[in-house]
Amino acid sequence: MSEQTKTFPWRAVIQMVLIVIVAPLLPMLISGRWDWWQAWVYALLSILSFAVSRALAARRHPDLISERARFMEAKDTKPWDKVLAPLLGLGSVVILIVAGLDKLFGWSSAFSLGTHIISVIAILLGYAFSSWALIENRFFSGTVRIQTERGHHVVSTGPYKLVRHPGYAGGLFGYVFIPLLLDSLWAFVPTILLAGVMILRTALEDRTLQAELPGYREFAQKTKYRLISGIW
Repeated sequence: MSEQTKTFPWRAVIQMVLIVIVAPLLPMLISGRWDWWQAWVYALLSILSFAVSRALAARRHPDLISERARFMEAKDTKPWDKVLAPLLGLGSVVILIVAGLDKLFGWSSAFSLGTHIISVIAILLGYAFSSWALIENRFFSGTVRIQTERGHHVVSTGPYKLVRHPGYAGGLFGYVFIPLLLDSLWAFVPTILLAGVMILRTALEDRTLQAELPGYREFAQKTKYRLISGIW
């Protein structure tokens, strides 16, 4: 076996395929309904938004993609985020699993076409806002840590003029509409739990940045809200 084969990050590639391609298809895989157009729309939005945002981010900040690829290896990740970060990933998958089971067993009635269209637009807007944050912020890591080795500093441009954590804000906004697009009232249960974890992580991350990142307190005085402008 060549040295190149030994060092090739197969584990990371497999994880990426499962997260980016397999996970969005879970509603159809579970329900067996491959004619479910709403699920196809969701899957395409998810996969394309991931691919486009990472391509644009890599073009602007080439080192950001490698940082995000090895985020699980970071030794200085905050202890609480070693729990919350995986919970967020798991929660997003559970939403899709529940939606697939709901479709399989017919637990919920279908929403109107208008609701589906509004949901598609809302999910797209949420993904776009989160992607804007990723592209704008060179330090948009997968876990909460102060990236001293990368010259971590405050980013206050783009969506960060609107809220301090636009990546979470866009994600939270999009998640709320996934159950509506996939006709699943039961999927709101993991969605609400996921929102709670996301809000907790936002609060803890914001507290960490204010305590440890130079200039963040001043930034917080200018951009007053964490997630939702005018509310919190």
